[in-house]
Amino acid sequence: MAQQHGIIVLFDVENALRTRSLEGNTYWFDNMKLFGSEGVGTERLETIVPGTHYLDGSQATEQVLNWLPAALGSIPPTVPRNYLAEQGRADDRRTLDELAGLDAAGGVNETDVRRLQGRVGKRARKQASGRGLTDSKLLDVTGRTTTSSDAYNYPAPVITDITGPAVTEKIMYPAQYGSPDMIYDGWYWAATVDTSRPGVYRYTMHVQLHELVERNDELVWESVDLTCESSLKIINDPKRNGFTGAGLGVLPMPPVPVTG
Repeated sequence: MAQQHGIIVLFDVENALRTRSLEGNTYWFDNMKLFGSEGVGTERLETIVPGTHYLDGSQATEQVLNWLPAALGSIPPTVPRNYLAEQGRADDRRTLDELAGLDAAGGVNETDVRRLQGRVGKRARKQASGRGLTDSKLLDVTGRTTTSSDAYNYPAPVITDITGPAVTEKIMYPAQYGSPDMIYDGWYWAATVDTSRPGVYRYTMHVQLHELVERNDELVWESVDLTCESSLKIINDPKRNGFTGAGLGVLPMPPVPVTG
């Protein structure tokens, strides 16, 4: 069975959009630090990929990489899919309830109306071309609606391609896969790795961020395509059990107490 390598990439989306670069704006993590990955938590991650071996001792090609992108400081992508819409509707209900309460208490003045209008939040629309994100209200990082285009929750970055020497030299074979997991819109990027050729191989990740711009008195999501780099270090050492430090096999079980 292939060993799964999880690689999480955190993007400082706000600064990346400001500088139009991912240089210094990515933080890479993987689950192989225990086995020798270097640069974990920085933009210079070198992921260790131990070799896999057949019973005759020859090296096999059965390792798998999975990439998971996320926006730094934004609402986690692991919240329910309807979270943003529900938060917007809940805020509208609170505003309407407060408006009804003010009316019942003796009328609503202009100051109250303006204050409540500021609570409703602007709606960010997709591009006129039809591409972009679904229409939704702006939320801040606490999940509340906001009218400020300077303090809002950024959408999760989207991986659009993976290229570079590791791909052209046929060290890894990346592809986009469908999945019942709804966190990442039902698809994700993964790759199988040829561990028969030890060495260090770089690869380039192509990422699409989304920037909120004002056009014709409307807020519109526009895509911004950027790239960042990482690398794999394939080693001869066979994969081993993270619990026991030994080769793959049956996990040791604690003795079962005998009751008389």
